[in-house]
Amino acid sequence: MVDRAAGPLTLPDDWPTRPDRSMALNRMGTFDWDLDSGLLHLDGPALEVFDMRPDDYDERPTTLAPRIPHTESVRLDTLISQALKDGSVSYGAYLRIRRPDGELRWTHTQGHIQRDAEGRPHRIIGIVRDAAQELADATSRLELEAGRRVQTSVVESTTAALAHARTVRDVIDVLKESGGLEHLGATSLVMGLVESGRIRLVAEGPEGSFVPGTRITRIDERYPMSEVVRGLTPRFIESPEDFAESYPELWRHIDHLGITAAAYLPLIAQGQPIGALGLIYGDKNGFTPEDRNLLVALSSSIAQSLQRAVLFEQEHDLAEGLQQAMLPRRIPSVAGAQIAVRYRSARFGRDIGGDWYDVIPLPGGRVGAVIGDVQGHDTHAAAVMGQLRIVLRAYAAEGHSPATVMARASVFLHELDTDRFATCIYAEADLTTGVIQLVRAGHVDPLIRETDGSCRRLPVSGGMPLGLSALFGGLDYSVKSFELKPGQTLVLYTDGLVEQPGTDLDEGMRQLSELVKTGPRDLQMLADRLCEVVDERGGEDDVAVLLLRRRGAYAPQTGGRLQQHVARNDPEALSSARHMIRAAVGAWGARERSDEIELAADELITNALMHTEGGAVVTVRVLPGSQRVLRIDVDDRSSALPHRRDAGEAGVSGRGLLLVDQLADAWGVESRGSGKCVWSEFVIPDSSGR
Repeated sequence: MVDRAAGPLTLPDDWPTRPDRSMALNRMGTFDWDLDSGLLHLDGPALEVFDMRPDDYDERPTTLAPRIPHTESVRLDTLISQALKDGSVSYGAYLRIRRPDGELRWTHTQGHIQRDAEGRPHRIIGIVRDAAQELADATSRLELEAGRRVQTSVVESTTAALAHARTVRDVIDVLKESGGLEHLGATSLVMGLVESGRIRLVAEGPEGSFVPGTRITRIDERYPMSEVVRGLTPRFIESPEDFAESYPELWRHIDHLGITAAAYLPLIAQGQPIGALGLIYGDKNGFTPEDRNLLVALSSSIAQSLQRAVLFEQEHDLAEGLQQAMLPRRIPSVAGAQIAVRYRSARFGRDIGGDWYDVIPLPGGRVGAVIGDVQGHDTHAAAVMGQLRIVLRAYAAEGHSPATVMARASVFLHELDTDRFATCIYAEADLTTGVIQLVRAGHVDPLIRETDGSCRRLPVSGGMPLGLSALFGGLDYSVKSFELKPGQTLVLYTDGLVEQPGTDLDEGMRQLSELVKTGPRDLQMLADRLCEVVDERGGEDDVAVLLLRRRGAYAPQTGGRLQQHVARNDPEALSSARHMIRAAVGAWGARERSDEIELAADELITNALMHTEGGAVVTVRVLPGSQRVLRIDVDDRSSALPHRRDAGEAGVSGRGLLLVDQLADAWGVESRGSGKCVWSEFVIPDSSGR
């Protein structure tokens, strides 16, 4: 106490000091966060805590992201969100920030939440301060207790963070970034996985510590990780001398690293060793019983997470391989169109789902384009996707109408005895006329990119998803027909391209339309750009994209097309069909092959009338292309496929297809939705003599 009798007191001119000066001297700054605008103001001392200059900060929270490790950011966001929701008036937390040189430093932040009359939070005012000295200058007793609490907290927080690890790499990143190594005093870690009687190194420890020949080692070799896996007990190395004496060959390669101690822990899950963890220390001598207990508890949590990660990666690899095998290996070239396809698995969750695409050549030069998404993100979804893609392709190739293709696929999925459903769009395109028929089953609407680059949504009346429509009796799918003009692009995609957390589907569609509008003109580059955006954004869903552009220069000259229906027991119709073929042969410059063409056509028509019920439809046309080819199609309503057979020496039938095979340059059979088509083709000689 001051003796007042000694005389008047002399005080500094600035006594008492201002609060802001007191806070600055103690490395404490203030912040003011307006929740409505999102702006976060930091005063000068607060910026110093973050090692930022005023010119480098624009009062947006995202600017601080490089200074806050991801795990710390998630923990702080969770704390603040909980305080805002439960009506709290304040919160506080210790967190680490990353300085420009990469060093992690402890800080403390505390905020006061201001709410309006209705209780809605609109502002947070608080402080942020450097807590490194606070933790370092505690008394020995408090330091010991605090250290124990921090260690326990590290184990708890690390365990919580490990719960979200999906892969082995995630587990290693959590251990390195969660602060566990720092607060346990370790400078680095090594980790190995047990595989077929060997240990494969997955984390190599400090820089420059790799020992040649240790990438994969046998469990019976003299290494600390091998020892703890064999004995299922930890190995605590308490001094450099202990390390050198126990493992001389290993120590010979790492004695220059300044290692003073190490803890090697077996990673045991369900009673079996799945790996080993080594914590390397540079300024530690010995391990207390508390240290050992904490490390053993930590190893148990790591082992459980590592086992989940290994199983997840195995399932992911299986699903990815299955899905890649189920997707088409190549996309056929389509005359009159450019096509680009892409598939990207989810980056955030690293899951594999049931998204697929397909391009199907159809009779008559048409093409089918399919894109769909099976519910779920697992191996089962990929397997269902593969089966559904195959049957949908088969139904389309048989010549069924688009609505029938979709209805039959829905029935198939319903009868597959699975609880999964699928959304899908099927487009059947005739590139000669540009007419496209679209059927939508619970899928997102397609887009059309115009020749000038503008983009618009193409509304399509849809039915229920595949599987559900069969379950609820809604198999009547409507068909939308429109003309795809030369240069226009049809954009088909799955919902992972437009569905984002925090935004509705319409907003996602607007963003996609803008992306397609401003994207490259080249179709392959545009497909790459769409996938790049998905990769940058991350997300929890996979994405499939199919782009189909009608070529502007594609205008095939077929030379005409003639068709005649021939009924059974109608000699006049048969005679008329023969006259039609003879006239076409003459008009289209094929007189040199008229006998061959007429004889082959007569055999095909006769076969259809004799061996099927109902009549036949005969079509004669010249196919587009550099080489002129005359084609004859004979359609009937029978699904039974014809085949060549030996008629025998005395046989009077069975020689028809043998004749066709000898006379025609090519022939074959195509399944159609209502039956089949038997066709033959003849190359027409060039009358110009070229």
